[in-house]
Amino acid sequence: MPKGLDVGTMNIVSAWEADGNTQFVKERNAFIELDYTEIADQVLSSSDLIYTRTDDKVRILGDEALNFANIFNTEVQRPMSQGVLASGATPSMPMLKTLIEHVVGDPTHPGETLYFTSPTNPIDSDIDTLYHRRAITSFLNDLGYDAQFVHEGMAAVYAALSDNEFTGLGISFGAGMTNVCLSYCAEPVVQFSIARGGDWIDTKAANATAMSKDRITAIKEDSLTLAREPEISGAEGAVAVYYDSLVEHLIEMIRTELDDEEITDTLDIPVVITGGTSSPDGIVDLFTDHLESADLGVSISDVRDVDDPLYTVAQGTLIAAHSDSHTSTVTPDSDDQQTEQATAADSAEWTFDF
Repeated sequence: MPKGLDVGTMNIVSAWEADGNTQFVKERNAFIELDYTEIADQVLSSSDLIYTRTDDKVRILGDEALNFANIFNTEVQRPMSQGVLASGATPSMPMLKTLIEHVVGDPTHPGETLYFTSPTNPIDSDIDTLYHRRAITSFLNDLGYDAQFVHEGMAAVYAALSDNEFTGLGISFGAGMTNVCLSYCAEPVVQFSIARGGDWIDTKAANATAMSKDRITAIKEDSLTLAREPEISGAEGAVAVYYDSLVEHLIEMIRTELDDEEITDTLDIPVVITGGTSSPDGIVDLFTDHLESADLGVSISDVRDVDDPLYTVAQGTLIAAHSDSHTSTVTPDSDDQQTEQATAADSAEWTFDF
């Protein structure tokens, strides 16, 4: 039973087939750290909460971390930052591994195929994604899976452009990064990432309004609409300003990358927008408005969104797993292309201590 896994900075989502339907499991990619007490340990051990314990700390993970953060008036921490494993005093890898284990479960047989998402090195930042990708592969192989990675933009194409022979521009607006893939008949032609996403919007808007980042995130997820112009002095207005800036920057990066690859101008392709940061109403109109003043070098037939942007990328990884094409589902970015090609045969031999 092949599985798919979207390893996002904000959410982790798995997907698999059961009784002819696609099943999803989602958890917030977050945790809160509390002092350990015997009473707390007894309460947690008798609950369904996801948690880990050390000698003096208890860490509650997933969706419930937000509830505990509200109760204790603190902010959650995240195992990932800017699309990759976070660095810091608190070890991020064990937290991420625990969440992944909870979301994907055990394989039904040794070597079960699982495709997971990973960004490439962003073209507008010096963030390196190779260690992150290798670590996730090691997590999953240790669980007994045959783990392969697919770029988020390509996963969006798999999930949403089957009606166009998997040809078009897939864009996944994530929390840590925004990922783009131009695909022709299910083959990636251009794929890249930029180091701006939902977290970038939240940070900029929080700085502009002197509000907490978590509060801005809640407003963005619960009540924001880009279909109307909010008051510029309010939180929604600040978030809308940085959505506009993100889309403008993204389209300029798309134009630059397509121009560098000298893509033929005879293509007439759709654009699909997905990912959790694309959830607010009006994102398609915002993207379309910016397209009107941009010359991408290709003809855009239409811009479309999806019904469930939080789950679309996971659906795409499941489609990739079912296709089980271990050849060129992903084209590595130029910074680590030779390294990836040289070690493809023995990537499963990499081990990490958690």
